[in-house]
Amino acid sequence: MHRFLLLGAFALSTILIGPVVAQAQDGNHHDKRYYDRDGKDYHAWNNNEDRAYRAYLQEQHRDYRDFNKAKRPEQQHYFTWRHSHPDKTLFKVEIR
Repeated sequence: MHRFLLLGAFALSTILIGPVVAQAQDGNHHDKRYYDRDGKDYHAWNNNEDRAYRAYLQEQHRDYRDFNKAKRPEQQHYFTWRHSHPDKTLFKVEIR
């Protein structure tokens, strides 16, 4: 009886902990929001924002570095650049 109680507790804890572990492994800064002090708005970090950031780094002739590891002045410089480069100018969509 004691074994079944331990086995049941283990199974229940696995079921409850599983989604938390899966979410933690989903990525470090996707769907995170960053506040732009000068623009007084938030930038949600998603695939489009990541593509824009990579375009910014390429334009600035810089190597890739995770945005969340960049210093605040570097982040602010990106935000300033980003406001003058909206999605419609960065990502050309061809409709056929």
